[in-house]
Amino acid sequence: MAKRQVAQPIDFPLLFIALALLAFGLIMVLSAGAVSGFNATQNTYYYVFQQLKWTLIGSVFAFVVIKIPYVFWRRFAGIGILISIVLLIAVTFTHAGIAAKGSARWIQIAGVTIQPSEIAKLTLVLFFAHILDRFPLKRGKDWRIPLGIIALVMILVLLLVYKQPDLGTVMVLGLTSVAMLLQTEIPTIYFLAAVPPLGITLLYLVHRTQYQWNRILVWLDPWKYASDLGYQITNAEIAFGSGGLFGVGLGRSMQKYGFLPENHTDTIYAIVGEELGLVGALFLLALFITLYARAYHVVKGCPDRFGRLLGFGLTSSLAIQTTINLSVVTGVMPVTGITLPLISYGGSSLVITLIELGLILNISRYRKIASRTEENLPNMTV
Repeated sequence: MAKRQVAQPIDFPLLFIALALLAFGLIMVLSAGAVSGFNATQNTYYYVFQQLKWTLIGSVFAFVVIKIPYVFWRRFAGIGILISIVLLIAVTFTHAGIAAKGSARWIQIAGVTIQPSEIAKLTLVLFFAHILDRFPLKRGKDWRIPLGIIALVMILVLLLVYKQPDLGTVMVLGLTSVAMLLQTEIPTIYFLAAVPPLGITLLYLVHRTQYQWNRILVWLDPWKYASDLGYQITNAEIAFGSGGLFGVGLGRSMQKYGFLPENHTDTIYAIVGEELGLVGALFLLALFITLYARAYHVVKGCPDRFGRLLGFGLTSSLAIQTTINLSVVTGVMPVTGITLPLISYGGSSLVITLIELGLILNISRYRKIASRTEENLPNMTV
């Protein structure tokens, strides 16, 4: 930091909201995963016990991250993104990758199965925050080198993740990168000019990949394909419809009995809608909105540019992932496999999410009530 600051207590409203979401998620994994857990292991509590294990591990990492000043972690920005790239290459191009449901997204290290693309969500933000702080992107030639570095790393990571294939994570990483670049002084017209070629490229890639193109067709008319390709999204709609205003009751979902695929992971929000109804679904949505609004408010008060960029990138990454998951489950977007932060079952996703929240809480320890002159940052621009 440019100026040494005495650490304050963490932002407790942010902590309490995160804990509320974490508790909500454990309850829903217990309910949604009961049938799948029994069918797979003869243990109704299998998935919730696993989620509790990852919660404890993630909480330990988060506690460590909260205690160590966030500026310490920038020294690992380069090695972190390098490790992520190496792991992504290993998953994609070697036999080390563990395939499941048509995608090779996992790798086992020292007996622990991890998902490198989840690690990349954290390391990419850390790397971008470091580069954008060290080489501020301003008007003129001075932004060509840092922008070139960022573009090279971003394209490499996106291509490796897309190759797995994992289009959902590609969207999270890509949109997070754009969100961070929007905080620079690069003229907005450049971003607008990039939309058509990027959109056409994405459409071409999706069209040439049959299963991804099928998801577009299903999204346009899910009930036409209800018996096969549209089975997941139509059963998610049935779950929401069955829940009504107040739901059928916690633990009383019928869709989790083999009807709704991935009901304790990607589509868990549909089980929330079925068991807790519209009221429960909106309550969960309100918790997420409050969490991210509070996080943006907290990081805005960070005394240095690196911290603001880091906090903004981490919050945006989580918010984008949440938005995509909720949009997919409610039929607003085509189906793509991506978890709901703090709610869905998943070890790598939960641990990385808790580390990201730990970093945001660490940033909150060094926030200040700065004058407009000191901040010189209208809105969230950094």
